[in-house]
Amino acid sequence: MCLDRPRDPLPTSVDACPPLPTEYHDSLDRALGALGLILDPGVRQAIDGHVRLLVAWNAAINLTSVRDPAQIAIRHVADSLTAVGPLQQAEVDAILDLGSGGGFPGLPLAAAVPGVEALLVDSVGKKTQFLEVAVNAVGLASRVRVGAVRAEALAADRRHRERWPAVTVRAVAPLAELVELAFPLLVPGGLLIAWKSANAEAEQAAAGRAIDALGGGSIEVRRTGVDDAVLGELAGHCLVLVRRGGRAVAPAYPRDPAVRRRQPW
Repeated sequence: MCLDRPRDPLPTSVDACPPLPTEYHDSLDRALGALGLILDPGVRQAIDGHVRLLVAWNAAINLTSVRDPAQIAIRHVADSLTAVGPLQQAEVDAILDLGSGGGFPGLPLAAAVPGVEALLVDSVGKKTQFLEVAVNAVGLASRVRVGAVRAEALAADRRHRERWPAVTVRAVAPLAELVELAFPLLVPGGLLIAWKSANAEAEQAAAGRAIDALGGGSIEVRRTGVDDAVLGELAGHCLVLVRRGGRAVAPAYPRDPAVRRRQPW
């Protein structure tokens, strides 16, 4: 009888992971040039270490459907780092990353924006297990925490409701739903940064209704403006910057997921 061989333990240090191929480094170098970003060596080391762990863990746990490290450099790392400028312009000192999954965008942003603190949350235990390992392995544990929790639970917690200057969220839900999840967690005047593809404008009307219902605010769609020859995978992608207004958010928000599905914006 043939028995399955027990799976080797997943690595908990960067040095236990295979090195990244030259194609990854070349792709990320070109992407950073296109974005006009210069990363300190320690920041680059942390980001590369995160990706090394991601690739190693992804063989056993589905953290991303993108398998090619060179594509990870563009579609995950560079895409995440498009928010460095808006976060620095807003002088944000803490970010809450909802649905962090494999750590994007929260972990690269925490590494790249000096002094920022971050909470990476995901409702899937295996993903938060990976995030805990990655945060510790790349030396960000003093500034980055991980939580296995849903946004609705955070919003019901006085330690988090209306406490965060910025919420980041990537590839999770329609924009109106992201507004409903984020506004109860943001301080008045706080910033939601959402990553969207070419159809962002199509979601603005529903998002506007959500913004009005949750106390008002403003919305801006910002195209990356990068060279498609370098970042072709991100052609048409944009950041949606939603600024919460000063009026209070009603305690009823965010609504239960089942209610949101029955009564979308």
